[in-house]
Amino acid sequence: MDRALWVSKTGLETQQTRMAIISNNLANVSTTGYKRSRGIFEDLIYQNVRQPGGLTSENTYLPSGLMMGSGVRTVATEKLHAQGNFVQTENAFDVAVSGRGYLQVVMPDGQISYTRDGSFRVNAQSQLVTASGYLVEGGISIPQEAMTVSIASDGVVAVTLPGVVGETQVGNLQLADFVNPTGLEPIGENFYRETVASGPPQIGTPGLDGLGNLMQGYLESSNVNVAEELVNMIETQRAYEMNSKAITATDGMLRYISQNL
Repeated sequence: MDRALWVSKTGLETQQTRMAIISNNLANVSTTGYKRSRGIFEDLIYQNVRQPGGLTSENTYLPSGLMMGSGVRTVATEKLHAQGNFVQTENAFDVAVSGRGYLQVVMPDGQISYTRDGSFRVNAQSQLVTASGYLVEGGISIPQEAMTVSIASDGVVAVTLPGVVGETQVGNLQLADFVNPTGLEPIGENFYRETVASGPPQIGTPGLDGLGNLMQGYLESSNVNVAEELVNMIETQRAYEMNSKAITATDGMLRYISQNL
């Protein structure tokens, strides 16, 4: 295959990948706690035809070399864990994390997953669960007769009960933080999974040791910037068109050669 065709083909593939990433960001612009992604690209191996600094005579050297690139590839997709905006819901079971940290959820297989989506519910057993019905870590149960539920900024969950003076503590929400949040593996349903790259979770009380505070009655919105994503989309479209035109131009050159030999 002609070198230019191959290089342009790799360009088309990477721009398609970038467009898919942008599309996923835009599709999740209203997803609670969603963190936008971006693609990481790198150029492929070079064919070294003439080495920079190579001898051209006994006392002279090449000031530059001749190295032919072979294209580009996608090496990673990276989650940007910047804080999203807060949306007030006035729902007692909605919780947003202001600052660093992730809420912990027990998955059906018993593993712990992590999320910034604090839109919690109470199931038929009065347990605090996610929208998917997964238990919130800590086994917090809300008595059916509870008149009010309060979640403090430090994660203490308390209720007021009929005939009881003051609030009764029924549980505590803790946050998990990671040395490298970008290394977390997104698994869908607004959950992340620990990996070797993220490092082990560091569990702590909200508001202490650099962890964020909890905000009852709020949810964290997606951190997708629609205007920025639209600009990226236009840029990607133009880059795709340029690579496509390079293929067309190369094909025309090859056709000219074959017709005039």
